Amino acid sequence: MNKNNRAVVVFSGGQDSTTCLFWALERFDHVELVTFDYNQRHKEEIEVAKEIATNQNLKHHILDMSLLNQLAPNALTRSDMEVEEGKDGALPNTFVPGRNLLFLSFATILAKQINAKHIITGVCETDFSGYPDCRDVFIKSLNVTLNLSMDDDFVVHTPLMWLDKAQTWQLADQLGSFNYVREKTLTCYNGVRGAGCGECPACELRQKGLDLYLEQRAEENN
Repeated sequence: MNKNNRAVVVFSGGQDSTTCLFWALERFDHVELVTFDYNQRHKEEIEVAKEIATNQNLKHHILDMSLLNQLAPNALTRSDMEVEEGKDGALPNTFVPGRNLLFLSFATILAKQINAKHIITGVCETDFSGYPDCRDVFIKSLNVTLNLSMDDDFVVHTPLMWLDKAQTWQLADQLGSFNYVREKTLTCYNGVRGAGCGECPACELRQKGLDLYLEQRAEENN
């Protein structure tokens, strides 16, 4: 337990970041949320993040990152582009170059202002679509860089780094937030809450993990 410590959660209102939020609430005395508005594919993501922050009675910072939208046109920043999986080893067109680099940098600057030493992010190297800025080596490298840049001792936590989606559902269950995450979060690329549209890659990955976890839980209870 990290008593008398303050933390910032990089928060999108999705399954992963909401699970990280409940993980942080168990470990830190003071938690604040930061959401980045980069004119993403749908504004519903911002609204869901706001609602969860209000529901959990947490201070919520929404930062304008519209410059990222200008620099990185892709399926997450352009509503007129279809979401496509990468082929032959290529990254999917949902990859936003530099997103986690910028998000974690600004989250750490915010942490500096509120005297928080801990930054929590839901990046994962197990179910990560090949995004280079979700890798453990990147997070560790950036953590060192952030500390050097601000002459401080921040810790970037990645509770989901080595978990697949079924294990992420299991963690939410262990944290007592399974139904909350299942019903109130938004993972869908098409902006549909909860179970989502059921067709986009994000929904398929989420549902596959959920089905596997429920199957495993049922076997354990028999």
